[in-house]
Amino acid sequence: QVQLVESGGGLVQAGGSLRLSCAASGNIFGINAMAWYRQAPGKQRELVALITVLGTTTYADSVKGRFTISRDNARNPVYLQMNSLKPEDTGVYYCAALRSASTDWGQGTQVTVSS
Repeated sequence: QVQLVESGGGLVQAGGSLRLSCAASGNIFGINAMAWYRQAPGKQRELVALITVLGTTTYADSVKGRFTISRDNARNPVYLQMNSLKPEDTGVYYCAALRSASTDWGQGTQVTVSS
């Protein structure tokens, strides 16, 4: 199991930027990809962005062109640069470590975008 700690959330006006960070500790071997998910009030958790250990990235359509996922090395740490933020980007953002048969989650960090 890996421990994930997110940071960088906060309150920002629409059009602003935030950078989220995710630091992993513990057993990082076997992780195939790192990802950011978000959950808005009353909605299901959804994938925002993902980066594999080979560097391949995937984005939700709603954030393409505005968000960028990156990492310092193959697994750790992982960043989410969020630009041109919109009120609909508001939610709790979770870092996730994806293995073949399991997923480890961070505790989440709140992002609030005011209009």
